[in-house]
Amino acid sequence: MMERSQWGSKLGFVLAAAGSAIGLGALWRFPYMTAEHGGGAFLLVFLILTLFVGMPLLLSEFVIGRASQRNPIEGFEYLGNKKAYRIFGWLGNIAVFLLLSFYSVIGGWILIYMIVAVGEMVNLIQLDNYGSAFEMIIANPLYVLVAQAAFIFLTAFIVAQGVQKGLERASKIMMPLLFGLFLIVIIRSVTLPGAMEGIKFFLTPDFSLISSEGILYALGQSFFALSIGATTMITYASYLGKEQNLTQSALSIVIMNVTISIMAGLAIFPAIASLNMEAAEGPGLIFIVLPQVFAEIPLGMLFYILFLGAFLFATLTSSISMIEINVANTIKGNEGKRRNMAYLFGFLVFLAGIPSALSYGVLSDVIIFGRSIFDNVDFLVSNILLPTGALISTIFVGYIIDRRITLGQLNIDENSKMFGLFKFWIFMLKFILPIIILIVFGVSIFG
Repeated sequence: MMERSQWGSKLGFVLAAAGSAIGLGALWRFPYMTAEHGGGAFLLVFLILTLFVGMPLLLSEFVIGRASQRNPIEGFEYLGNKKAYRIFGWLGNIAVFLLLSFYSVIGGWILIYMIVAVGEMVNLIQLDNYGSAFEMIIANPLYVLVAQAAFIFLTAFIVAQGVQKGLERASKIMMPLLFGLFLIVIIRSVTLPGAMEGIKFFLTPDFSLISSEGILYALGQSFFALSIGATTMITYASYLGKEQNLTQSALSIVIMNVTISIMAGLAIFPAIASLNMEAAEGPGLIFIVLPQVFAEIPLGMLFYILFLGAFLFATLTSSISMIEINVANTIKGNEGKRRNMAYLFGFLVFLAGIPSALSYGVLSDVIIFGRSIFDNVDFLVSNILLPTGALISTIFVGYIIDRRITLGQLNIDENSKMFGLFKFWIFMLKFILPIIILIVFGVSIFG
């Protein structure tokens, strides 16, 4: 096996892995899910499930990645000693390829809205109805395809530079900027008149507002938010050296992800409450409600641009991990092929994403199972492929990998004080987490 690329530092890995997890899950999906399913109660349930369900699953993917030191396709075969296990890696490849095909569409929307917001700020563009404007923008084939192509090019360019010069360097720049930009927007949002009502809604649990359905959505959100089931974390962990503490790294990533989710809520809900606007607008919250909110605030468009900048950074750090999986599985350690493969997969993802990009315009009449093309791809990935990937990782570490390998990856021996926690973690992987995943899977499919 060729010498495999490595992360240059623990910080680089943690920021890159956190960046992979922090994206549309935290900044696009989490706010509107919170608004629709109970505010502070949803937040509390999400925090608990992320720590006690999401983190054990994340750790299992780290173990697979670093123990194999291979791409997911070869890694599953190597650790399981059966060629048939390669199918698990291929499922991850397919999942992230399809995920990026519609993820990049939203990335393109962000780029368009940054241009629109700048135009509004300098009085070159005037929008009276943000809902109608959003529908017009996503229905225009030229806008969405050019923006999607630009977003994918940015992603492929970063991946082409390599693990340390591309993924790690980009994450070290974009992740601190993400936190910094959010902090500026939060300060402005929480200091608006009447903002306290929004803060109370977001941070004060009222369990009368959350249903059993909301709890299941919170569990699904914990999977989505940590990028579990897509083999992205397996790929990133395969670049780790033996000196890294996997448990500490997993905890750091969970904390960063939860922090960004909370920051997103603090940036959005106080501003919405200040203007007495409705937060439960579903996926359009970022593109329809927030522009209206910021338009009513002094220098509001500037803060909206900063918010979109943070949103773009988070989306890019996720998308680079998705192309990286396919690149890693193809080059198999031969870094000389990286540049060509990064742009090739970028181009293929763009082609695959065209139907999703056009599904609100020229292909809006194409309805399958009552859903648009975009929504069908989203449903397939989020409700079928990602839960299946999470289930595979759980069962693989719980039942298939040699226990000595797992102990070695976590730096634990049978005489260690941590061995009891290890046994509990394995028990969770074998008996508890598969049931939870199957419940989420069943509810997602059958309601």
